[in-house]
Amino acid sequence: MSTRNSMSQTYRLTCYGLMTALAFVANYIRFPFLGSQITVSNTLCALCGMILGPWAGFATAGIGNFMYDLIAGYGLEGLITLVSKGAVALVAGLICHQTLCKPRLEKNDRIRLFIAAAAGALTYVVLYMLKTFIMGLTVRGLTMDATLVSMGSKLPASLINALFATIVGPLLMNALHHPLHKLGVLRG
Repeated sequence: MSTRNSMSQTYRLTCYGLMTALAFVANYIRFPFLGSQITVSNTLCALCGMILGPWAGFATAGIGNFMYDLIAGYGLEGLITLVSKGAVALVAGLICHQTLCKPRLEKNDRIRLFIAAAAGALTYVVLYMLKTFIMGLTVRGLTMDATLVSMGSKLPASLINALFATIVGPLLMNALHHPLHKLGVLRG
């Protein structure tokens, strides 16, 4: 194996570790907004997919959030988080990763960033509502009405977080595009 290939592999693994750590830490960055809390987690998940591509993004976002759930005491529910937060990165990465491999972003590319972040964030909202529905009826033993009320109480905060990720994620990616491309992180 040549030195260049091993450095490239080492560099790639370092990027994966860094994005996993950022996905983990993003769960701790919260602030109140309109009676809810905004977390940076979904934004970082979308960035994982945009920067690393759909599959590596899925792994880094999913594992980072899974580790947070384990440490925060959510136990095996972290496996659901692994899939749902990983799905944010997967969807965002599928929509725009190849676009970001270009040296320069054009107007349509920037629009694609917003579409990718929105699609990833809305994927999480749908999966989170599905989890709330299934857990309410099966694990928590709630009635259908109580389950729907539970879903309704969680939906506004989820949509606010999705909107935050849709706005902030592309703005961060746009700012990071040139340096990350120059470093070779955004190669296809």
